[in-house]
Amino acid sequence: MIQNEITKNICSRRSVRKYSGEPISKDAVSAMLECARFAPSGLNNQPWRFIIVDNAGNCDDKEIGRQLSELTHYSDIVMSAPLLIAVFLDTAASYHREKDLMAIGACIQNILLSAHSIGLGTVWLGEILKNKDQVSKILEAPGTFELAAVIAVGKPVEKSTDSGCSSRRPLNEIVFRK
Repeated sequence: MIQNEITKNICSRRSVRKYSGEPISKDAVSAMLECARFAPSGLNNQPWRFIIVDNAGNCDDKEIGRQLSELTHYSDIVMSAPLLIAVFLDTAASYHREKDLMAIGACIQNILLSAHSIGLGTVWLGEILKNKDQVSKILEAPGTFELAAVIAVGKPVEKSTDSGCSSRRPLNEIVFRK
């Protein structure tokens, strides 16, 4: 495999579920969201919207984090992450639901990769979608916002010692040619 900084970052990124609790700087949050907004989207409509919960910050956000933790099986992750990024589809900006959700997936991947590149760990929480209406209510999201995911972010408790790609299916099992 050709190795460069991008491929190394992609192959070494892992889902991180345990965090040190150290607050995430505003610069780091801005860097992740800057990368997120450069994801591709159909007609460049950029249908993603974000609500940030500083779980290591003020008491109001900690209470929001606690309430969100009650809406998922992964409550420990939500409670321990110093930062939560709720990612939404803005249905008012949407022109094609399926395409827009794929664009949001690319946007989320940009967040995960940019966080990893600056030494932060993340995990993409999708299971919380079963309670997306309650999440939206807790976050006071506008009515046009539909929850797509919550991303937990923090400094990893342990650094990954894996220098290469994790176990993946070989290409001959997933690529078909005519």
